[in-house]
Amino acid sequence: MAKEIKMPLPSAADLFSTQEERDNESRESVREIPLEEISDFPNHPFKVKMDESMADMAESVKQYGVLVPALVREKPEGGYEMIAGHRRKMASELAEKREIPCIVRNLTDDEAIIIMVDSNLQREQILPSEKAFAYKLKLDAMKRQGMRTDLTSDPVGPKLRSNQELAQKSMDSVTQIKRYIRLTELITPILDMVDSGKIAIRPAVELSYLPKEQQTILLDTMQLEDCTPSHAQAIKMRKFADEGRLNEDVIWC
Repeated sequence: MAKEIKMPLPSAADLFSTQEERDNESRESVREIPLEEISDFPNHPFKVKMDESMADMAESVKQYGVLVPALVREKPEGGYEMIAGHRRKMASELAEKREIPCIVRNLTDDEAIIIMVDSNLQREQILPSEKAFAYKLKLDAMKRQGMRTDLTSDPVGPKLRSNQELAQKSMDSVTQIKRYIRLTELITPILDMVDSGKIAIRPAVELSYLPKEQQTILLDTMQLEDCTPSHAQAIKMRKFADEGRLNEDVIWC
């Protein structure tokens, strides 16, 4: 007959942890991570430029280090992906730092997109193209999250439409956000003209409805004549395009 072995009962300390211990385990800590292990966020819509502001930031990092940690997430294949802190990373590289302080957070793709966009929209100077692709990325992520009731359901009332919710958390109205997102349909050279202020947003939105080949023809005309269409002219071009009557003879500035 097998002898029964009595195992000692675990103590209360082994079975239960204090709230403080649980908080400490879940609390995010700051780690120093080598710059070479951090890759940029895929399709990052915000341009990181080597300008006077970046030079000043690099000098500050050289003297004092990075004062606000970047936010990253681990990649399945190893290494980290930058969520918020692309400018701090570049400034650290210019300052010849090897590491940057980071908070490592477990985020889904959509959560990472929303945080990345929100953290950059707080900047004072943002190009129209940056807002255009940032709003589109975030809106698409919010729509995907809308399929997950555990993330977005409201137990006391209906859910807001994604674009309305997006507008509530930004400085732009729903209408203006839609205008910015339309700019993503422009060919790159025309979008660059919007960024440089050569074309205003309202006429640019109308031009975004033209097929890409007609946008290219328009671009050639603008460069040849050194002019850009007014809002009224852009509306007419869109109307002609919708009617199948837009060609080189009716494209003018």
